[in-house]
Amino acid sequence: MPATIDDTYAEAFRSIYASVLITARDRYWLDKAVNACTGNASSTILCDCEAGLDRYEEPSETPDRRPGAVVQFHVPRFHKDREARLERAALVRVSQNVLPCPTTAAFNVLDASGSWYASTKPAVPGGRWFPLGRKLAYFGDGHQFVAERFGRRCWVVPILSGEFVCERRIGFADGLMGGNLWFFGATADAALEAATRAAAAALAVPGVILPFPGGVAGSGSKAGSRYKFSIASTYAEFCPTLRGKDGVTSRLPEGVASVQEIIINGGDLPTIVKATHAAIAASREVPGLLTISAGNYGGRLGKSFVYLHPEKQPA
Repeated sequence: MPATIDDTYAEAFRSIYASVLITARDRYWLDKAVNACTGNASSTILCDCEAGLDRYEEPSETPDRRPGAVVQFHVPRFHKDREARLERAALVRVSQNVLPCPTTAAFNVLDASGSWYASTKPAVPGGRWFPLGRKLAYFGDGHQFVAERFGRRCWVVPILSGEFVCERRIGFADGLMGGNLWFFGATADAALEAATRAAAAALAVPGVILPFPGGVAGSGSKAGSRYKFSIASTYAEFCPTLRGKDGVTSRLPEGVASVQEIIINGGDLPTIVKATHAAIAASREVPGLLTISAGNYGGRLGKSFVYLHPEKQPA
């Protein structure tokens, strides 16, 4: 019997995000660079950003005709210094994790309006951008130079293995963070299998990332804490082991032994909606999955709602 879909919505909140196309000689080194530069970026509770793999690009779709992967870096828009935070996160991650990775290069993938554009073509001038290539190029210690490579204006940094090429400007745009789904399982295995299938289906939708390890969070949180130094904490009302404990009013449905969650960030609401519904369709038939739900705070965190029932989603 398919799992029940709660009549509710996920509450996404605004972000700004940068997007970078990484290329490499082959998939092995490409994956090493992607995994390194998106590491320790699951949650802005303590991480500098939320980052993840958006999609892979075929060699025919990249400037240098090599295997490519698009990654996204998100920071919440509510930070007053959000642009500085985002630039710092992108600079640190590309300079410390992509530049040292053998055979890699880095290119921009956002046009002047913050929209996707064909990776084989230069971006439209204008828009919002960071001088990522210039700042990263200081590693060249004065030997760095600007050149046109693959139809792009790039900084070229001499390195021991040859050259590292990074496009001069990396664009950033408005996005969304915090789309989510919860999977209530009669067993721990059922909840995890459902979340795993959901994550894979969501990641197949271009334009989104799932920042947690493997796309799944086993420790879903709520905003706020009894400790002043913490901005988030475990969602006690949904912890199976706290059911029946004094001071905890459990909100778990009957028979639920485990809850897993996926978080979906992306460039816009329609893309996150599409990924959410793909995730639901892929996971609903998992044996032992009782309910699919989502977390929200009644609009206090964000104003972009992703309804679990498609007919409820405003046009």
